[in-house]
Amino acid sequence: MERSSENKIVLVTRRTRLEELIQRFNTEGQARFYVEHLGADFSDYQLEHRHYREAVTATSQALARHGRLQVLDRAFVPNFVFGPHDTVVALGQDGLVANVLKYLDGQPLIGVNPDPARWEGVLLPFVVRDLDRLLPEVFAARRPLHEVSMAQASLNTGETLCAVNDLFIGPRTHTSARYEISCGGVTERQSSSGIIVSTGMGGSGWLRSVLAGASGIATALGGDANAGVLEDFRWESDYLYFSVREPWPSKTSASSISFGQVSREAPLILVSQMAENGVIFSDGIESDYLQFNAGTRATISLAERRGILVG
Repeated sequence: MERSSENKIVLVTRRTRLEELIQRFNTEGQARFYVEHLGADFSDYQLEHRHYREAVTATSQALARHGRLQVLDRAFVPNFVFGPHDTVVALGQDGLVANVLKYLDGQPLIGVNPDPARWEGVLLPFVVRDLDRLLPEVFAARRPLHEVSMAQASLNTGETLCAVNDLFIGPRTHTSARYEISCGGVTERQSSSGIIVSTGMGGSGWLRSVLAGASGIATALGGDANAGVLEDFRWESDYLYFSVREPWPSKTSASSISFGQVSREAPLILVSQMAENGVIFSDGIESDYLQFNAGTRATISLAERRGILVG
Protein backbone atom coordinates (compact mmCIF):
# COMPACT_ATOMS: atom_id res chain seq x y z
CA MET A 1 0.00 0.00 0.00
CA GLU A 2 1.34 3.39 -1.00
CA ARG A 3 1.10 6.14 1.60
CA SER A 4 0.68 9.81 0.89
CA SER A 5 3.42 11.02 3.26
CA GLU A 6 6.25 9.90 5.53
CA ASN A 7 4.71 11.54 8.59
CA LYS A 8 4.70 9.22 11.59
CA ILE A 9 1.33 8.41 13.16
CA VAL A 10 1.00 6.64 16.51
CA LEU A 11 -2.33 4.89 17.04
CA VAL A 12 -3.04 4.21 20.72
CA THR A 13 -5.50 1.41 21.45
CA ARG A 14 -6.70 -0.29 24.60
CA ARG A 15 -7.87 -3.74 25.60
CA THR A 16 -11.60 -4.37 25.64
CA ARG A 17 -13.48 -5.67 28.65
CA LEU A 18 -13.62 -9.08 26.97
CA GLU A 19 -9.85 -9.16 26.52
CA GLU A 20 -9.37 -8.21 30.16
CA LEU A 21 -11.74 -11.00 31.23
CA ILE A 22 -9.89 -13.54 29.08
CA GLN A 23 -6.60 -12.44 30.62
CA ARG A 24 -8.14 -12.99 34.04
CA PHE A 25 -9.87 -16.33 33.34
CA ASN A 26 -7.56 -17.72 30.59
CA THR A 27 -10.27 -18.53 28.02
CA GLU A 28 -13.40 -16.90 26.61
CA GLY A 29 -15.43 -19.92 27.71
CA GLN A 30 -14.36 -19.55 31.33
CA ALA A 31 -15.02 -15.82 31.17
CA ARG A 32 -18.51 -16.50 29.80
CA PHE A 33 -19.21 -18.97 32.62
CA TYR A 34 -18.14 -16.44 35.25
CA VAL A 35 -20.24 -13.57 33.84
CA GLU A 36 -23.36 -15.62 33.13
CA HIS A 37 -23.10 -17.41 36.48
CA LEU A 38 -23.58 -13.96 38.05
CA GLY A 39 -26.63 -13.33 35.86
CA ALA A 40 -25.03 -10.77 33.52
CA ASP A 41 -25.27 -10.58 29.72
CA PHE A 42 -22.05 -11.89 28.20
CA SER A 43 -23.15 -11.02 24.66
CA ASP A 44 -22.69 -7.31 25.43
CA TYR A 45 -18.99 -7.93 26.13
CA GLN A 46 -18.69 -9.77 22.83
CA LEU A 47 -20.53 -7.06 20.89
CA GLU A 48 -18.38 -4.30 22.35
CA HIS A 49 -15.23 -6.29 21.54
CA ARG A 50 -16.28 -6.98 17.95
CA HIS A 51 -17.14 -3.34 17.25
CA TYR A 52 -13.86 -2.14 18.76
CA ARG A 53 -11.68 -4.61 16.87
CA GLU A 54 -13.45 -3.67 13.62
CA ALA A 55 -12.76 -0.01 14.41
CA VAL A 56 -9.07 -0.76 15.10
CA THR A 57 -8.74 -2.52 11.73
CA ALA A 58 -10.52 0.26 9.82
CA THR A 59 -8.56 2.99 11.63
CA SER A 60 -5.22 1.27 11.01
CA GLN A 61 -5.99 0.95 7.30
CA ALA A 62 -7.01 4.62 7.04
CA LEU A 63 -3.98 5.91 8.91
CA ALA A 64 -1.57 3.71 6.95
CA ARG A 65 -2.74 5.46 3.77
CA HIS A 66 -1.44 8.77 5.12
CA GLY A 67 1.77 8.03 6.98
CA ARG A 68 4.09 5.60 8.77
CA LEU A 69 1.86 3.88 11.29
CA GLN A 70 2.81 2.48 14.69
CA VAL A 71 0.14 0.85 16.86
CA LEU A 72 0.68 1.17 20.62
CA ASP A 73 -1.26 -0.41 23.48
CA ARG A 74 -2.21 2.00 26.26
CA ALA A 75 -0.24 -0.02 28.80
CA PHE A 76 3.03 1.00 27.09
CA VAL A 77 2.27 4.72 26.79
CA PRO A 78 4.01 5.83 30.05
CA ASN A 79 7.36 4.45 28.83
CA PHE A 80 7.00 5.25 25.12
CA VAL A 81 9.14 7.99 23.59
CA PHE A 82 6.98 10.07 21.25
CA GLY A 83 8.82 11.91 18.50
CA PRO A 84 8.49 15.71 18.44
CA HIS A 85 6.71 15.59 15.06
CA ASP A 86 4.47 12.57 15.70
CA THR A 87 0.73 12.80 15.20
CA VAL A 88 -1.08 10.74 17.84
CA VAL A 89 -4.51 9.13 17.47
CA ALA A 90 -6.40 7.72 20.48
CA LEU A 91 -9.11 5.18 19.63
CA GLY A 92 -11.24 4.43 22.67
CA GLN A 93 -13.22 6.10 25.40
CA ASP A 94 -12.71 9.65 26.69
CA GLY A 95 -10.43 8.37 29.44
CA LEU A 96 -7.95 7.11 26.86
CA VAL A 97 -7.53 10.65 25.49
CA ALA A 98 -6.70 11.97 28.96
CA ASN A 99 -4.36 9.07 29.72
CA VAL A 100 -2.38 9.68 26.50
CA LEU A 101 -2.41 13.49 26.51
CA LYS A 102 -0.46 13.83 29.76
CA TYR A 103 2.52 11.98 28.24
CA LEU A 104 2.72 14.21 25.15
CA ASP A 105 4.77 17.37 24.77
CA GLY A 106 3.13 19.46 22.08
CA GLN A 107 2.23 16.62 19.69
CA PRO A 108 -1.34 16.98 18.37
CA LEU A 109 -3.76 14.33 19.61
CA ILE A 110 -6.81 13.19 17.65
CA GLY A 111 -9.61 11.54 19.63
CA VAL A 112 -11.60 8.99 17.58
CA ASN A 113 -14.83 7.41 18.80
CA PRO A 114 -14.83 3.70 17.89
CA ASP A 115 -18.49 3.13 18.79
CA PRO A 116 -20.67 6.30 18.85
CA ALA A 117 -23.74 4.25 19.76
CA ARG A 118 -22.01 3.19 22.99
CA TRP A 119 -19.69 6.06 23.97
CA GLU A 120 -20.78 9.69 24.37
CA GLY A 121 -17.29 10.88 23.39
CA VAL A 122 -16.88 14.40 24.80
CA LEU A 123 -13.17 14.18 23.94
CA LEU A 124 -13.77 12.09 20.81
CA PRO A 125 -15.06 14.52 18.16
CA PHE A 126 -14.20 12.25 15.23
CA VAL A 127 -15.24 8.86 13.89
CA VAL A 128 -13.21 6.48 11.72
CA ARG A 129 -14.67 7.69 8.42
CA ASP A 130 -13.38 11.23 9.15
CA LEU A 131 -9.72 10.21 9.09
CA ASP A 132 -9.09 10.28 5.32
CA ARG A 133 -10.24 13.91 5.25
CA LEU A 134 -8.76 14.85 8.61
CA LEU A 135 -5.14 13.63 8.37
CA PRO A 136 -4.11 15.79 5.37
CA GLU A 137 -5.60 18.83 7.11
CA VAL A 138 -3.69 18.07 10.31
CA PHE A 139 -0.42 17.61 8.42
CA ALA A 140 -0.99 20.92 6.60
CA ALA A 141 -1.82 22.71 9.90
CA ARG A 142 -5.30 23.58 8.67
CA ARG A 143 -7.21 22.15 11.65
CA PRO A 144 -8.08 24.16 14.79
CA LEU A 145 -6.11 23.11 17.87
CA HIS A 146 -7.34 23.35 21.47
CA GLU A 147 -4.87 23.93 24.28
CA VAL A 148 -5.47 21.95 27.46
CA SER A 149 -4.02 22.99 30.83
CA MET A 150 -2.50 20.25 32.97
CA ALA A 151 -1.79 19.95 36.68
CA GLN A 152 1.56 18.84 38.06
CA ALA A 153 2.66 17.41 41.39
CA SER A 154 6.37 18.02 42.12
CA LEU A 155 7.94 16.25 45.09
CA ASN A 156 11.02 17.15 47.14
CA THR A 157 12.34 13.74 46.01
CA GLY A 158 12.66 15.09 42.47
CA GLU A 159 9.71 13.08 41.11
CA THR A 160 6.85 14.68 39.17
CA LEU A 161 3.46 13.57 37.90
CA CYS A 162 1.15 15.41 35.51
CA ALA A 163 -2.62 15.18 35.18
CA VAL A 164 -5.00 16.15 32.39
CA ASN A 165 -8.17 15.76 34.48
CA ASP A 166 -7.24 15.58 38.13
CA LEU A 167 -4.72 14.59 40.78
CA PHE A 168 -5.61 12.62 43.88
CA ILE A 169 -3.42 13.00 46.95
CA GLY A 170 -4.25 10.75 49.86
CA PRO A 171 -4.35 7.19 51.22
CA ARG A 172 -4.00 4.12 49.05
CA THR A 173 -6.94 2.50 50.83
CA HIS A 174 -10.10 3.73 52.53
CA THR A 175 -8.35 5.12 55.57
CA SER A 176 -7.55 8.67 56.67
CA ALA A 177 -4.80 10.75 55.11
CA ARG A 178 -2.75 12.92 57.47
CA TYR A 179 -0.78 15.86 56.11
CA GLU A 180 0.03 19.53 56.47
CA ILE A 181 -1.62 21.78 53.90
CA SER A 182 -0.62 25.33 52.93
CA CYS A 183 -2.66 27.61 50.70
CA GLY A 184 -2.86 31.40 50.45
CA GLY A 185 -0.48 31.92 53.33
CA VAL A 186 -2.49 29.70 55.69
CA THR A 187 -1.14 26.39 56.99
CA GLU A 188 -2.87 23.71 59.02
CA ARG A 189 -2.72 20.02 59.80
CA GLN A 190 -5.54 17.94 58.37
CA SER A 191 -6.99 14.46 58.48
CA SER A 192 -9.25 13.63 55.54
CA SER A 193 -10.10 11.13 52.82
CA GLY A 194 -7.64 12.90 50.52
CA ILE A 195 -7.50 15.88 48.19
CA ILE A 196 -8.66 16.22 44.59
CA VAL A 197 -7.01 18.85 42.37
CA SER A 198 -8.87 19.41 39.10
CA THR A 199 -7.99 21.02 35.77
CA GLY A 200 -10.50 22.77 33.53
CA MET A 201 -10.94 19.57 31.53
CA GLY A 202 -11.47 17.62 34.73
CA GLY A 203 -14.14 20.10 35.79
CA SER A 204 -16.73 17.96 34.02
CA GLY A 205 -15.62 14.84 35.89
CA TRP A 206 -14.60 14.17 39.48
CA LEU A 207 -14.82 17.83 40.54
CA ARG A 208 -18.38 18.08 39.23
CA SER A 209 -19.28 15.07 41.37
CA VAL A 210 -17.67 16.65 44.43
CA LEU A 211 -19.55 19.92 43.90
CA ALA A 212 -22.83 18.11 43.25
CA GLY A 213 -22.55 16.30 46.57
CA ALA A 214 -21.53 19.46 48.43
CA SER A 215 -24.34 21.41 46.79
CA GLY A 216 -26.88 18.80 47.82
CA ILE A 217 -25.72 19.02 51.44
CA ALA A 218 -25.61 22.83 51.35
CA THR A 219 -29.09 23.04 49.81
CA ALA A 220 -30.46 20.79 52.52
CA LEU A 221 -28.91 23.20 55.02
CA GLY A 222 -30.22 26.30 53.23
CA GLY A 223 -27.16 27.33 51.16
CA ASP A 224 -25.56 26.77 47.72
CA ALA A 225 -22.11 25.19 47.54
CA ASN A 226 -21.84 25.28 43.75
CA ALA A 227 -22.33 29.04 43.18
CA GLY A 228 -21.30 28.89 39.50
CA VAL A 229 -17.80 27.54 40.17
CA LEU A 230 -17.68 25.67 36.86
CA GLU A 231 -19.18 28.37 34.61
CA ASP A 232 -15.85 29.87 33.47
CA PHE A 233 -13.64 26.86 34.24
CA ARG A 234 -12.36 25.86 30.79
CA TRP A 235 -9.86 23.43 29.31
CA GLU A 236 -7.30 26.22 28.86
CA SER A 237 -7.87 27.95 32.24
CA ASP A 238 -4.68 29.13 33.95
CA TYR A 239 -5.76 27.89 37.38
CA LEU A 240 -6.87 24.68 39.10
CA TYR A 241 -9.39 23.92 41.82
CA PHE A 242 -8.67 21.78 44.86
CA SER A 243 -11.18 20.15 47.18
CA VAL A 244 -10.47 18.33 50.44
CA ARG A 245 -12.60 15.23 50.85
CA GLU A 246 -14.31 14.89 54.22
CA PRO A 247 -11.88 16.89 56.41
CA TRP A 248 -12.07 15.84 60.06
CA PRO A 249 -11.86 18.62 62.67
CA SER A 250 -10.34 17.37 65.91
CA LYS A 251 -7.88 18.38 68.64
CA THR A 252 -4.96 17.74 66.26
CA SER A 253 -6.50 18.45 62.83
CA ALA A 254 -8.41 21.40 61.34
CA SER A 255 -10.75 21.90 58.38
CA SER A 256 -10.72 25.60 57.48
CA ILE A 257 -8.83 24.95 54.20
CA SER A 258 -11.26 22.83 52.22
CA PHE A 259 -11.66 24.35 48.74
CA GLY A 260 -9.92 26.92 46.57
CA GLN A 261 -7.95 27.89 43.48
CA VAL A 262 -4.37 26.95 42.64
CA SER A 263 -2.15 28.87 40.23
CA ARG A 264 1.55 29.12 39.38
CA GLU A 265 1.80 32.14 41.65
CA ALA A 266 -0.15 30.45 44.46
CA PRO A 267 0.57 26.70 44.47
CA LEU A 268 -0.85 24.19 46.92
CA ILE A 269 1.78 22.79 49.30
CA LEU A 270 1.27 19.45 51.06
CA VAL A 271 3.60 17.66 53.47
CA SER A 272 2.77 14.03 54.23
CA GLN A 273 2.44 12.85 57.80
CA MET A 274 1.55 9.27 56.83
CA ALA A 275 4.00 6.53 57.75
CA GLU A 276 2.93 4.43 54.75
CA ASN A 277 0.27 4.00 52.04
CA GLY A 278 0.28 7.66 50.98
CA VAL A 279 -0.03 8.08 47.19
CA ILE A 280 -0.47 10.64 44.45
CA PHE A 281 -2.04 9.41 41.21
CA SER A 282 -3.58 11.14 38.23
CA ASP A 283 -6.57 10.70 35.95
CA GLY A 284 -7.89 7.68 37.81
CA ILE A 285 -4.87 5.47 37.02
CA GLU A 286 -4.01 4.11 40.47
CA SER A 287 -1.22 1.88 39.16
CA ASP A 288 0.76 4.92 37.96
CA TYR A 289 1.48 6.74 41.22
CA LEU A 290 4.04 8.55 43.34
CA GLN A 291 4.60 7.54 46.95
CA PHE A 292 3.54 10.25 49.37
CA ASN A 293 4.76 9.13 52.77
CA ALA A 294 6.14 10.85 55.89
CA GLY A 295 8.28 13.90 55.13
CA THR A 296 7.46 14.04 51.43
CA ARG A 297 6.60 17.56 50.30
CA ALA A 298 4.36 18.00 47.25
CA THR A 299 3.95 21.25 45.35
CA ILE A 300 0.77 21.24 43.25
CA SER A 301 0.46 23.76 40.44
CA LEU A 302 -0.06 24.13 36.70
CA ALA A 303 2.28 22.17 34.47
CA GLU A 304 4.51 24.19 32.15
CA ARG A 305 3.51 22.13 29.13
CA ARG A 306 0.01 21.95 27.70
CA GLY A 307 -1.87 19.29 25.82
CA ILE A 308 -2.91 19.90 22.20
CA LEU A 309 -6.21 18.42 20.98
CA VAL A 310 -7.20 18.49 17.32
CA GLY A 311 -10.65 20.02 16.84
